[in-house]
Amino acid sequence: MNESLQIISPLNLAVAFIPVLIVLVILYRWSLDVANAVYSVIRMLVQLLLVGYILTTIFAAESAWLVMVAMLIMVIAASWIALGTVRTKQRALFRHAFVAILVGGGTTLILVTQGVVNLDPWFEPKYMIPLAGMIFANSMNSVSLAAERLEAELQRDVEYTKARIIAFNAAFIPVVNSLFAVGLVALPGMMTGQILSGVSPVVAAHYQIVVMCMIFGSTGLSTAYFLVLSKSVFIKTA
Repeated sequence: MNESLQIISPLNLAVAFIPVLIVLVILYRWSLDVANAVYSVIRMLVQLLLVGYILTTIFAAESAWLVMVAMLIMVIAASWIALGTVRTKQRALFRHAFVAILVGGGTTLILVTQGVVNLDPWFEPKYMIPLAGMIFANSMNSVSLAAERLEAELQRDVEYTKARIIAFNAAFIPVVNSLFAVGLVALPGMMTGQILSGVSPVVAAHYQIVVMCMIFGSTGLSTAYFLVLSKSVFIKTA
């Protein structure tokens, strides 16, 4: 297979924004929140370009400390963003979200990088940081869904144990759906990227299996741990 990755020139990259501009025009014509959409697109562009340069620096440095600092920032950001769906006690819940994502996601990350991929050195940035990003982002989304649903159920005077079960099930719906859809509806990012870079689809499938398992495990552990840790906070505000 061709092992060279097609380089996207700035001009070709600009073509990708044509559908974006069309959607922005639709939002404007329909009197929707076009300003927020424009802001989100600009922020996405700046963030991705900036992280590209930052990761280039980290990869070149090959420093364990830089990798650890980057992952710590990921967990802090994920913990705060996850609580955007909760209307009360965000500061009190932040500590619980941080610990839950760190423990659930961190345990899974260590298992995958040291027991499955066998990184050498153990902190190999080009593997560690992308895998950590996938794990912490999915844990963040599940914790966010669980927190929102738990708060809503408790406000409806649902008994805590039952509300916790409902919240966990709601948080796990996207994860379970992704397991059903993978390979049939969509080729996920890890597999698609490897195929585009020339890797055998069979090898890419093996990596994607690892990714799906780590996402399932990390989201489940983080969400369950968050629901256990945050019980006292939600009970007080219910």
